[in-house]
Amino acid sequence: MAGSRIGAVAGALTLAAALTLTLAAPMAPDGAAPDGASVTLGAGSAPGEARYAMPLEGEVVAPFDDPDAPWAAGHRGVDIAGGLGMQVHAAADGVVAFVGVVVDRPVISIDHPDGIRTTYEPVAALVEAGDAVVQGQPIGTLVDEGSHCAPAACLHWGARVGEDYVDPLSLLSDAVIRLYPLTRAGAPA
Repeated sequence: MAGSRIGAVAGALTLAAALTLTLAAPMAPDGAAPDGASVTLGAGSAPGEARYAMPLEGEVVAPFDDPDAPWAAGHRGVDIAGGLGMQVHAAADGVVAFVGVVVDRPVISIDHPDGIRTTYEPVAALVEAGDAVVQGQPIGTLVDEGSHCAPAACLHWGARVGEDYVDPLSLLSDAVIRLYPLTRAGAPA
């Protein structure tokens, strides 16, 4: 009985560690992020306060689908329904890292102090690379060139830490991990 409880606790701790590692950036051998900064998703927010905000008011019409391998098919962001000309806002404070065309669509990338880079496409930019932006600031307007939702317009919003993509919706609030005790059939929790 004690062995099964120890096994259950060890399993729960393993799950918690796996969930934590899923949200953490790739680390160098000394435990630091590759650029020397530490990375914690949701860092800097008070309990219950979102660190990031939706960049466009609209329904998520295509969810994040993390590929099994970097070269595999997947959806490395979410698509948010919108209308042509709608303003797109910075999801959090940061510095514009890139403004330009990637393949066939205009893209904006913002580097945030917590080590996350968010991307917004297809967006006609109101900002330039190097500009500091604050959460909620208009950064561009939605266009239809290269829209994932063609012929309709939608915003593809992506996020990554280093080379690893993360679900941008996970940035909207701090993750809450709850561990519940395992019960045996008929035994109280």
